[in-house]
Amino acid sequence: MTYKDLHFEMHGLVAVIRLSRPAKRNALGDALILALRDQLENLPAEARAAVLCGEGEHFCSGLDLSELKERDAGQGLHHSRMWHAALERVQYGTVPVIAALHGAVVGGGLELASACHIRVADESTFYALPEGSRGIFVGGGGAVRIPRLIGAARMADMMLTGRVYNAQDGERIGLAQYLVPQGQAFDKALELAERVAQNAPLTNYALMHALPRIAEQPADQGFFTEALMAAIAQSAPEAKSRVKAFLEGRASKVQKT
Repeated sequence: MTYKDLHFEMHGLVAVIRLSRPAKRNALGDALILALRDQLENLPAEARAAVLCGEGEHFCSGLDLSELKERDAGQGLHHSRMWHAALERVQYGTVPVIAALHGAVVGGGLELASACHIRVADESTFYALPEGSRGIFVGGGGAVRIPRLIGAARMADMMLTGRVYNAQDGERIGLAQYLVPQGQAFDKALELAERVAQNAPLTNYALMHALPRIAEQPADQGFFTEALMAAIAQSAPEAKSRVKAFLEGRASKVQKT
């Protein structure tokens, strides 16, 4: 499949998905959001991880305001839910998604990045939520996902005051897990994705689908869900062969880096 403004290619076991609207700073319109959803729903069978990046000088500058139009409350509700469904395919799809961030990660761009499982930022990255000054509210899942990364108070500050976080401060508060020199985000994201792709698929699935749900459960329910997931994962033939390889000295041990 080919989509306007979305480029796709495979690097071995890693699917690389690139937002390709550089003239618009990769602003997200409905067509691009739906294309992203469809692409993630139709990854090649051999894909084991994905890298999401942006063409040009920015990852994503947010909602394409030129597409913003008057909607009644019902239409606005359904539009937001469409975005929710699309970004759910990022967070709860078939493979872990690593975001390579640079330049603007703003508004809907930050909502998109927060749906990814690992975020790698380079030193050009900056983060903002300008919806407050635009008279609108986040609608792509940011009110749920972003506070889980940085807390509700920091998100409220960003929206109330227009605060912009640079790459260093963004990594410090949890908007990214990795910070690399300018121009190196994609290479680092691809390196991580290739490493992730070597994991047992069922373990990756558990980390994507079970772990965030366990984190939201009361402790007694979380422990039970964890036990179920552990039992399922260790019963898989691949898990048994990997444990056997380790016990027989055929697998590498964890080393200090």
